[in-house]
Amino acid sequence: MAELPNCLMIVTAEVEPAVEAEWNRWYDAVHVPDVLACPGVVSGRRYLATGDTSESDHGQRTTHQRRLYTTVYELESPAATETPQFLAMRGWAHFAPHVRSQTRVVLPNAT
Repeated sequence: MAELPNCLMIVTAEVEPAVEAEWNRWYDAVHVPDVLACPGVVSGRRYLATGDTSESDHGQRTTHQRRLYTTVYELESPAATETPQFLAMRGWAHFAPHVRSQTRVVLPNAT
């Protein structure tokens, strides 16, 4: 079995269809290269889930048709998100009104 990454950062976003093409151009051409240029960021890859998305809230499960973007970054450690380069990146501010949901979680190896 291949060795698993030491630390992951996982970002998800659901973007309104009206700005989805512009979002993808910006994310692919600007945002991902900016993140990958930061010290401590090893690699990154984007994914798109389409179709039924299942959610659970207090034990109640619902299913919705969605297009959910997920980007998985491999980091050397959680400290990669605290470098001046990472903190200076342009954010999603101009897309914020068009992002229905967004999460970001940094997961260091538990061992």
